[in-house]
Amino acid sequence: MFDLISIGNISIDLYFKGSSLTFEKDRFQLAIGGKYFVDQFHTGIGGGGVNVAIGVAKEGIKSAVMGTIGNNPFKKMILQLLEAKQVSSKLCFIENDYYNISSILLSEKGERSIIHYSTPHKNILRKASSINNLIEAKVVYMGNLPDVSLTEREVTLNLCKKNNIITVVNLGVKDCRRSKVQVKHFLSKIDVLIVNGHEFAELVKAQYKDIHFHENVVRWYFRDLEDKTVIITEGKNGSYGYMGGKVYHQKAVEVDKIIDATGAGDGYTAGFISEFFRSRNIEKSMEKGSRYAAKILSIIGAN
Repeated sequence: MFDLISIGNISIDLYFKGSSLTFEKDRFQLAIGGKYFVDQFHTGIGGGGVNVAIGVAKEGIKSAVMGTIGNNPFKKMILQLLEAKQVSSKLCFIENDYYNISSILLSEKGERSIIHYSTPHKNILRKASSINNLIEAKVVYMGNLPDVSLTEREVTLNLCKKNNIITVVNLGVKDCRRSKVQVKHFLSKIDVLIVNGHEFAELVKAQYKDIHFHENVVRWYFRDLEDKTVIITEGKNGSYGYMGGKVYHQKAVEVDKIIDATGAGDGYTAGFISEFFRSRNIEKSMEKGSRYAAKILSIIGAN
């Protein structure tokens, strides 16, 4: 039995950092036909599903990731890294001709540009035998899965609800841009929603600049979420929590120098879940999330 099953993407991340990667006006300035030699190279494992599973496992919580791994030269590396991070790959699917890979260019200040390729994999939740394994978990995290239908994801959430399993869900921009009617039914089946401020603006169909997160924006913009726990991350402005009619604010933990922002959002989620799993205390969970996100910002790599 697992304490946490994290459903989401699994990728290989290749990081490149060096002064030859000239960066001006928020963009890398690379010439067509140019060849650039970097000072630092790092290979890591990433993807929302993996990052959260690894972060929670660091707290001694028994974790597994459910996602797709390609039957390609990266398979062995992924499986070895998961084992080293003490995350079970028992629920992963091995598929031929599947790739999920990112090349990440880093500036000296930690800004990044990501070149990403992923083979479409809409059937991540259609493996009945693995879905049935979800009932062995205490918490199920469902990451951003824009290629998987809401209906298909609801089947998983219904199974969790029937078995009293806590569900934590992240929605990306693509899902948040759906109609409120579509999303409302899906969100009625979750326990905790974690999004960033811009995603929340898309979800409630409001201008980001008009949203005052220190107020009860859940009651104001999306009353159907009032019986849920809603977490909104706001980068350097910290995070906001909404639960039981109350509003909570957690300051961002300061970092001496941001090395790499990749995976900071997943880091917050992992920290939040690891504490929420044990205490159900939203304030402690938000603080833990903020501290772990700061650690991720201080290193190269997402976990």
